[in-house]
Amino acid sequence: MKGLRGVIGRVRGWRRGWHERSKLQRIDLYTRVTLCSITWFFAVSWGLLPLGDTLDQGPVAIALAGAFLAANIAQSVLSNRNLTPAFDDYRGTEPFPPGRLRLPAALQVLMTGLLVALAGVGGVKEEGLVLLVLDLPVAFAIPYVLIVPVRRFLLHAAAFSIAVVALLAAVGLPGGLLFGAVVSLVVVTLLVLVSARPSVWSLSVMWQAEEARDMQARLAVAEERLRFGRDMHDVLGRNLSVIALKSELAVELAQRQNPAAMDQMVEVQRIARASQQEVRDVVRGYREADLPTELMGAQGVLQAAGITCTVEGADGPAGIGAPAAVQAALGWVVRETATNVLRHGDPRHCWIRLARTRDAVVLEVENDGAGATRPLGGADDDGGGSGLAGLRVRLGALGGSLTAGAVGDDLFRVTATVPLTARPDTNGRLAPSPEPSAAPSVLPEER
Repeated sequence: MKGLRGVIGRVRGWRRGWHERSKLQRIDLYTRVTLCSITWFFAVSWGLLPLGDTLDQGPVAIALAGAFLAANIAQSVLSNRNLTPAFDDYRGTEPFPPGRLRLPAALQVLMTGLLVALAGVGGVKEEGLVLLVLDLPVAFAIPYVLIVPVRRFLLHAAAFSIAVVALLAAVGLPGGLLFGAVVSLVVVTLLVLVSARPSVWSLSVMWQAEEARDMQARLAVAEERLRFGRDMHDVLGRNLSVIALKSELAVELAQRQNPAAMDQMVEVQRIARASQQEVRDVVRGYREADLPTELMGAQGVLQAAGITCTVEGADGPAGIGAPAAVQAALGWVVRETATNVLRHGDPRHCWIRLARTRDAVVLEVENDGAGATRPLGGADDDGGGSGLAGLRVRLGALGGSLTAGAVGDDLFRVTATVPLTARPDTNGRLAPSPEPSAAPSVLPEER
């Protein structure tokens, strides 16, 4: 019972690890596993089955067959271990250590000698010998084709083929079998070349594109920081210089007991208040979410990630016809939910729907792949940041609401409702319209 639970736990761990990988990481793993599987497929089929004929050929043939099988297994293990360094060498991230080819090269020579000896003692049938020749270079060639240029690989493969055919001819194999061996070596050389290098090349291009996107994102963030810094410098630089000069002038006038010092300090106060408002305007423009922009951005980002995104109602009264305050609030919901779909799910489709009721606007964001989706927010969310908790606080201040949860076995839906009476307060932040009896809010500068 414990053993069964352990197996189930490992399977769940593998499944969880698979879902936690990005799509590119899954393709990378799939490519590596496929190339490793090719080695073992050849070793188990064409490298093992023909050796059954040696059981009736005496102890010498059995010993040679056992040694060939052991060397073939060792070569396959080394091929799988050398595949990752060969990947890195092909991508240019790290050179392949030359010393790791010494033992595989020695095993290749040993396997060739054992195969020729089997052919010499008549240990395998004619068809089996052709299959053994077909399996002979596979394990060594798969990592080797990634390390050396194509031209060098073909030259080395041709030299190896000539050597094998010459040795088989030396032990007396007829011309028909020699021709079959030549065809087998040509086929396996081309098979390894067209299966390994194009797969790794495609994977390398995808990794380079991913790295380019990451670099582009970093540059965009750096550019935005520079822009924001320039805006702040433009807003504060001149005003702070004027404040400093007028403060110095006010000090000198005060020392002379000149009443004009009071006027200078009043002017300093006015400039400081104006600067404070200008900073608010800059920050508000930097952080404000615009619904049409967020809808287009979410659709573009999701489609770029391979997720089909359908937007409904954006051009109707629930979209462009909604009040600006409502659009800004729903823009935040679109931004956060799109981020959630990209980060925590593995969906194929996403639907964004806008609808207008008599007194509110309703936004629904729905995606499939709910089995791998985690809700926004978590135990460490204090309600002021991103995530469902932060959105509930933001919409709650407007008199709105937000619900989220699984729908069926595969869908996850977030529904946000914002009343049409929502409007920004005097500081530019979103707030619901107060009741007639409500007391006026206190401005931040008055606290």
